[in-house]
Amino acid sequence: MSESAAWSVTTFYRFLPLENPEQVKIDWDQAAAASDLCGLLILGKEGFNTTCAAPSPEKLAAFKAWVLKTFDCGDMLFKDSVSRTQPFPKFKSKVRPEIVTFGTPELIPNNENHRHLSPEEWDRAMAEDGTVVVDTRNWYEYRIGSFKNAVNPNIEQFTEFPEFFEKQNYTKDKKILIFCTGGIRCEKGILELEKAGYDNVYQLEGGILNYLEKKPNEQFEGECFVFDNRVALDQNLEPSRKYKLCPHCGQPGELVKSCVRCESEFVVCVSCEPKEIVGQVCSKNCAHHAKMHPGRKGAKQIRAFSHP
Repeated sequence: MSESAAWSVTTFYRFLPLENPEQVKIDWDQAAAASDLCGLLILGKEGFNTTCAAPSPEKLAAFKAWVLKTFDCGDMLFKDSVSRTQPFPKFKSKVRPEIVTFGTPELIPNNENHRHLSPEEWDRAMAEDGTVVVDTRNWYEYRIGSFKNAVNPNIEQFTEFPEFFEKQNYTKDKKILIFCTGGIRCEKGILELEKAGYDNVYQLEGGILNYLEKKPNEQFEGECFVFDNRVALDQNLEPSRKYKLCPHCGQPGELVKSCVRCESEFVVCVSCEPKEIVGQVCSKNCAHHAKMHPGRKGAKQIRAFSHP
């Protein structure tokens, strides 16, 4: 952990039957409170999926130990990183039909290594002639970083991935590699592709986060988007110093500007920057007042945009 990092962060998931996720939620909330966690937990009858953080490595280790013992999953892969500030405002847990939204609750992966490729195997597979590498993530995730020559699905949400894939007209036996941030989207995605008849598809074990831990500054280019206040992680899994959340749309932004109303320095995304007024102000509040009173200065904003 870097000297500047204050929070220990981990992301992990497990597909396993939970007969009563509402009760599991109660137990999980108590364990999270005992370790002073922040983050988001998704529970369902098919298992759990979480990214969470603790204010010290020791507290996170205690929570991990509770998870491993409670759910008897000693082989679970934790993808660890750090944060200079608290990455989530609080801890939230939710019970949903799926632990990763795909619209296919009937597709439940088992915990076997289902065509997983280690980072080393992944690099060798990418180098093979005729192999296609497909990013399963959203367009804004792809924009700030992806594997070399990966196909951009240009989708808004994961539920659109199967439709995008069918339009590519790949032959059913073509070797296809798919990847995502931490691995969970691909666990469902590969089952959907196999159901559609593709029998030569492989997934990156542990996703980009696991790859960067093992092989930074190699075949992955740019930074990896994450769904918390760090916005992205660099090649060393350190919080991004380049990207912040755009105050107008919430997408990752990197263009540094000075607000025409309150003169605060802010970062805006490439989509919002060209827009009249919006691209010149640091917040929706300043945008409102700039439209009402062009040229008038105002007080600096106290709160920056953050994830809900």
